[in-house]
Amino acid sequence: MRHGKSGRKLSRTSSHRLAMFRNMVTSLLEHERIYTTEAKAKELRRWADWMITLGKRGDLHARRQALQIIRDKSVVHKLFTDLAQRYQARSGGYTRTVKVGFRVGDGAPLSLIELMAGETEKKKKRKTKAPKVRKKKAPAVEAAPETEAEMAEASEAEAEGVTEEEVSKKKPKDKPTKKPKAKKAAPKKKAKAAAKKPAKSAQKDKEKKDDK
Repeated sequence: MRHGKSGRKLSRTSSHRLAMFRNMVTSLLEHERIYTTEAKAKELRRWADWMITLGKRGDLHARRQALQIIRDKSVVHKLFTDLAQRYQARSGGYTRTVKVGFRVGDGAPLSLIELMAGETEKKKKRKTKAPKVRKKKAPAVEAAPETEAEMAEASEAEAEGVTEEEVSKKKPKDKPTKKPKAKKAAPKKKAKAAAKKPAKSAQKDKEKKDDK
């Protein structure tokens, strides 16, 4: 029985299998995607995740452990600098496999295994409140001088540095204008004229009677 024995043998000896996966994980970290059979791609994920975890740890012991598997120093440098920063916010699942068909010849199922894109830390969404609308105060409008004399006084006051309040105090207060009284008709004169007319007409009648 195979109790407690993980991993696929892939019809190879242990030394052959170890050398094959060393080469495959080195190529995957260097080119970031490779084509292989489905069974090898599923087994290669374990090796790639292990190497990236060592790169994220970043100490000297982790670097020496990575050099036991990866035989190319430039790939190890890329692992501990670029890839470690890229996957700093991820806690696993650094690779993915995509089925691409079957191999011509023996019909073995092929897969594409590639490194995932890096993710930034998820920021908590803050509830945005509606902005408060502030009522704008109407700008104070200064009363413009009505006459030319007032305009001249205002310009002189500005030149001398005198405030408007002082100018208004100095100005003499205008006297209230008196309303003209309506002319009343003289009733006495009209009455006298009316009284004289009948008296004259009565005298003329008396003179006519005497002549007769």
